[in-house]
Amino acid sequence: MAAAFAAIVALQAPPALAAPYLPRSGADVIETLPRRADPQQQELRRMRLQLAAAPADVQLAAALAQRYIAAGRSEADPRYFGYAQAALAPWWKQAAPPAAVRLLRATLLQGTHHFAEAMTDLDAVTAAEPANAQAWLTRATVQTVLGQYAAATASCARLSALAGELASITCLTNVSGLTGQLRKSELLLATTLQRSAGADPAMQAWTLTQLAEMAARRGDARLAEARFLAALKLAPRDSYLLGAYADFLLDRGQPGQAAGLLKEQRRIDGLLLRYALALKQSQATLPSPARQAALADAVRELQARFDAASLRGDSVHQREQARYELHLRGNARAALALALQNWAVQKEPADLRILLEAARQANDRAAAAPALAWLAQTGLEDSSIQPLAVQLAMPAGATPIAIAARSRP
Repeated sequence: MAAAFAAIVALQAPPALAAPYLPRSGADVIETLPRRADPQQQELRRMRLQLAAAPADVQLAAALAQRYIAAGRSEADPRYFGYAQAALAPWWKQAAPPAAVRLLRATLLQGTHHFAEAMTDLDAVTAAEPANAQAWLTRATVQTVLGQYAAATASCARLSALAGELASITCLTNVSGLTGQLRKSELLLATTLQRSAGADPAMQAWTLTQLAEMAARRGDARLAEARFLAALKLAPRDSYLLGAYADFLLDRGQPGQAAGLLKEQRRIDGLLLRYALALKQSQATLPSPARQAALADAVRELQARFDAASLRGDSVHQREQARYELHLRGNARAALALALQNWAVQKEPADLRILLEAARQANDRAAAAPALAWLAQTGLEDSSIQPLAVQLAMPAGATPIAIAARSRP
């Protein structure tokens, strides 16, 4: 079960640092601090004190870093990822640190999109410890993000002999569901979950999130909604889950629900972006001065964060920035440039979607051609992507109706 939770953590990238926030008045709430009586905070404090007394204890440092990563994910708070790296500082720059450190370093590196470095660490860990289930699962996650589906399947296959059935099947179907076997993969995963009632809640939440995304890609909104809500009961502040459900709500034209979901979770850039998109969608149908002001504040904050990332030479959020340029600023050309740079590295459905959306808005079919070829090759099934692909594949000036008319006998 620990391996399953590690995979959940690995899917979330630590966010770019935000620009300083200037409150409008002394009454504004700047930060809600964790309660000292919170059991998680007490445990973290105890471990910090132990590590301070024994800074060379690699096992203790790794355990603390792992707890920080879990907290960052479960609390939608990116600061914990920085704390995790700080806990590993004595070994962070070593070429070959202990395996426990190397695996955690790989998790943090892939979170900041340093995929090549992460894979170097993961290859080393799996070579030294071939029975390390967590390493194989994290490796499969990275390979799936990169679109290396055959390699990801092989990593999942290694996992099958090392972890529980639910973790193994979730890993395998995460890959097969993206390669032309969506319905079959969804059925297998749903059946496996049904007979895994005693699985760890974090494992169940990860699986339910994947099942919800599968149903959404098929266009079954009702089933997707039920699965998202079931996952949220188990992991109400999981940042990946919040982002996925918010995207679902935005696609369904439910921006009010999306904004409410994310209003208190805006520390992560991707969640702030979705909050702004929800405000814009709401403002288009039900204008209000207060909502317009909140939208303007969110857009300014996003721009400040992207500017800060640019100054650091950080390109970790190109997909989010492409969505920002296209849907909040209306700059299709800038969005397309960012989406193309992002697509050169990442091959998730969301990466493909923003590229096709930007190419359509920029009226640049040629830019979309390689991605469309990749879509045809992999057999990816996604109800939000297929209409975009059809439009971009049509001759200039043609319409679906005209093409259908010409195809009739």
